[in-house]
Amino acid sequence: MTNTIKFDLDQDGIALLSIDVPGKSMNVITEAFMDDMEALIRKISEDDAIKGAVITSAKEGSFVAGADLGMLLSLTQNRDSMSPEEMFAKAFRLNKMLRDLETCGKPVAAAVNGLAMGGGLEIVLACHHRVVADNPKLNLGLPEVMVGLLPGGGGTQRLPRLMGVQMALQYLLQGKNMKPQQALAFGVIQQVVPEAEIIPAAKKWILDGGKAEQPWDSKKFKIPGGQGVYDPNIVQTFIGATAMTKKETKGNYPAAINILSCVYEGHQLPMDKALAVESKYFVDLLRGDVAPNMIRTLFVNKQAAEKGIRRPKDQPKMPTRKLGMLGAGMMGAGIAYVSARAGIEVILLDVTQEAAEKGKDYSRGLLDKAVKRKKMSPEKADEILARIKPTTDYADLEGCDLIIEAVLEDMDVKADVTAKTEAVVPESCIYGSNTSTLPITELAKASQREDQFIGIHFFSPVDKMPLVEIIMGKKTGDAALAKALDYVAQIKKTPIVVNDSRGFYTSRCFATYVQEAGNMVAEGIAPALIENCGVYAGMAVGPLAVGDEVSLELSYHVTEATKKALGEAYVAQPADAVVEKLYKELGRKGKKNGHGFYEYPEGGKKYLWPGLAELFPLKDQQPAPEEVTKRLMYRQAIEVIRCLEEGVLLAPEDADIGAIFGWGFAPWTGGPLSMVDTIGPKKFLEDCEALAARYGAHYTPPKLLKEKVAKGEKFYS
Repeated sequence: MTNTIKFDLDQDGIALLSIDVPGKSMNVITEAFMDDMEALIRKISEDDAIKGAVITSAKEGSFVAGADLGMLLSLTQNRDSMSPEEMFAKAFRLNKMLRDLETCGKPVAAAVNGLAMGGGLEIVLACHHRVVADNPKLNLGLPEVMVGLLPGGGGTQRLPRLMGVQMALQYLLQGKNMKPQQALAFGVIQQVVPEAEIIPAAKKWILDGGKAEQPWDSKKFKIPGGQGVYDPNIVQTFIGATAMTKKETKGNYPAAINILSCVYEGHQLPMDKALAVESKYFVDLLRGDVAPNMIRTLFVNKQAAEKGIRRPKDQPKMPTRKLGMLGAGMMGAGIAYVSARAGIEVILLDVTQEAAEKGKDYSRGLLDKAVKRKKMSPEKADEILARIKPTTDYADLEGCDLIIEAVLEDMDVKADVTAKTEAVVPESCIYGSNTSTLPITELAKASQREDQFIGIHFFSPVDKMPLVEIIMGKKTGDAALAKALDYVAQIKKTPIVVNDSRGFYTSRCFATYVQEAGNMVAEGIAPALIENCGVYAGMAVGPLAVGDEVSLELSYHVTEATKKALGEAYVAQPADAVVEKLYKELGRKGKKNGHGFYEYPEGGKKYLWPGLAELFPLKDQQPAPEEVTKRLMYRQAIEVIRCLEEGVLLAPEDADIGAIFGWGFAPWTGGPLSMVDTIGPKKFLEDCEALAARYGAHYTPPKLLKEKVAKGEKFYS
């Protein structure tokens, strides 16, 4: 027996390899696992008593979830001290191991009892026969492209040889999952049986004379659907795939292009050479910037946040059992839904019963859709819906251990509901506000227990947006923070923790993206150029479009409130006049009334309002797209650095997670601070100084940036 794989040999000479990586809830491919697997492959090949082998998992519901991305991140961090040849040797290790498995001379079957993703599926594909449990929740997939990588254990070579190039590219380029029955239909696996029968079925295949040869090692093998550069089907596939990939990635994700290259070159070669090609392109990604940045933020740091890295260690677990949701509008209704879905009893309170019932109807609509799509049983939907109680009576809040308030953005209104709520809830109850603009410290003054008052800021739509921003007021205590983080874990969202500030972190920094676009409109830069630069930089939506989504009305009122709060300290921007002109003078509120920067014809596609050119005449000489892109991206990053400098942000990790999952900052960068590190703080500083000279003081480099440059440091060590 090895440390990560249990080995048993039965009386028929069939070895059972049960993967069980210690200390992990799901199996992952680690250095220790590869050591053990290599040793066992040699044993299977050399021991005459072994007639064949079955590979399964000892962990319930999980076969192998993929490679340990922390291990890969460590490899990328040492890239400067390693030659390309050394890195290739390390990257090729998994490919060689799995090639040794499929050429070991003994029949090997996979008995898949749970999730098989990335390297986990690649282990399965390297087996000669594949049996998968008949479980509709079980997923098979190669999602590496989602973190800037490509499948590095033969996935780009074996999958096309099993299901055809055209179909395989859809799964490789999009990171889509397959269910067992889909995989069976595509020829990726050979059997789907009840979970209790997967190991007996795999052993039976061996005993019935299963062959120790992969189809692609036969001279007569042909890839389904065609192969080779002269096959018209293949030519058309790669012409279409290249164009579609460019359209989808905007050229920002090299992994997608490398996957295309792997499949194009590799499918024409013998397997051994094809695997070397795959590892070459894999190393190319490891030595670049995109994959390391994406792995660090989208996986390693995100996972750490979800596991409670910011949670006070001395606080006991505080699960939420009864939530009081104040306000049944769009946000309140969404929070009620995700809470009830997580098994929490919800009291949904509003000023009228009709409004409260309407809030519950939001959940009813989402659950009805899930039932119609057969993603949920009617009984489960009814059970979730029954947890939500709409009411107008504050007395119903008795017994709540957590309150989340999402009422009108008005200090007096919020103070009123705080007082009414605290009159009935237990003294131990934690009070959270979902405000996106009002300082938590000020709101907490209406509370009798300021240490139990905290910001819990959701994003719309709540059921789809993964981030929750936890805001610490000046008097917020550890118990409130622990409670908020435990609640976010219950509803399976990703938290970041920030300190109090006007606009907190996400709203404050996101506003600069829209504001700088407004500044450029005022300068006479073409709106279409601004929008395209935002989208091609990798932002989720163009800045003018997202300004309409948020609403010009809200932008105007937030600006007016900020002016009032800051007084003479407020620095006006050209964008202020743009919003004032569109909203106050012309009544253009944005998407909500069908008129903003865009027009929203009923039943038609939105388009930029032609009247913008009359209000803000275009300059004869338009700037280069690179200049517009730099302004949009740098403006956001500068504000992020200011938040870190002021102590609003606790760490660079929170900055990048919050930016990507909160307002859709370009994921390929790894987040704004990862972007600055990639550019180089010194170069970024010089660019900011040049931008400040051309466009204004809001590009002035923060003191923290100058300190980093002076010390030769980056934001990530």
